[in-house]
Amino acid sequence: MQLFKLKSVMHGFDTFAEFAKAFELGERDLVITNEFIYEPYMKASNLACHFVFQEKYGAGEPSDEMMNNILADIKGINYDRIIAVGGGTVIDISKLFVLKGLENVLDAFDRKIPLIKEKKLVIVPTTCGTGSEVTNISIAEIKSRHTKMGLADDTIAADDAIIIPELLKGLPFRFYAASAIDALIHAIEAYVSPKASPYSRMFSEAAWQIILEVFKKIAEHGPEYRFEKMGEMIMASNFAGIAFGNAGVGAVHALSYPLGGNYHVPHGEANYQFFTEVFKVYQQKNPFGCIVELSWKLARIMDTTPELVFRKIDELLSHLLDKKPLKEYGMKDEEVRGFAENVMVTQQRLLANNYTELTVDDIEGIYRRLY
Repeated sequence: MQLFKLKSVMHGFDTFAEFAKAFELGERDLVITNEFIYEPYMKASNLACHFVFQEKYGAGEPSDEMMNNILADIKGINYDRIIAVGGGTVIDISKLFVLKGLENVLDAFDRKIPLIKEKKLVIVPTTCGTGSEVTNISIAEIKSRHTKMGLADDTIAADDAIIIPELLKGLPFRFYAASAIDALIHAIEAYVSPKASPYSRMFSEAAWQIILEVFKKIAEHGPEYRFEKMGEMIMASNFAGIAFGNAGVGAVHALSYPLGGNYHVPHGEANYQFFTEVFKVYQQKNPFGCIVELSWKLARIMDTTPELVFRKIDELLSHLLDKKPLKEYGMKDEEVRGFAENVMVTQQRLLANNYTELTVDDIEGIYRRLY
């Protein structure tokens, strides 16, 4: 059994300018980012790189359509490195672009082409949620199939991952909250995964300890408190990414995909809808093993009992982000069973990481309780 791996070299800088100087960014670099990040943090460096602003190709989550349009526009550019500076959308796009001979990203997701790395990849996250800078996974909405697909392969892992707390400053609170909740879910799902090891669980626990303590302070002092803990939160997101990069995530992510694919709900917000309900079902179905240990550890932080811990976490998270009924996103009652069946068919990559097996009836029950 493989216990642990980290493919990327980790680096830390106080500012983007320090990173740009240390990595000698120049004309052989393709920077994929957003204009709202470029203007305050990159423009003053007057870099000779080629810049692509992701939002010019569409808003929201990455899609095969968005990726292919960018791919077509950069076809004539000569570059050796891809520098991804952004959130999950920018990072997931950039990971695919390291592949040799890529003309349609669907060919990569379907593994119709050999996955050969042709460019170096440097990832600089600007949110505190995805942890994607240290994972080998890229996820996109496949519009023609009305679902999301994931590609997991070491070929698309970053060569270098860069932590710059300065880049969190401009993140609006709602996006901060959704991304940080996503990081919490990464840490907790990875902890109970059958693939977890003592090494990955160490990173899981380090991540949730930081995140929950910051969330408690935000609930007490208000959203502005987050600026006091930017470095800690982006590091916690990174720890959670290392944990789930090794152990994987499970049903929470699997159940969220139809919500994102059909109703374009942002990834972190979609995961938030299912998080505590999935873990309550885990507790009911298999109240033994590592979930006992997990519940006790979380209960100590939340000052409650293991039986009530996920209810308490739900209450805490509600101070950061409202949880809406699924019907408010557009889900219809008659679609619920079909979504559950679709998850069982299309998300086995994730469901294999569940703490305990969930049936299609279990999944339908979760959807209906949240409907």
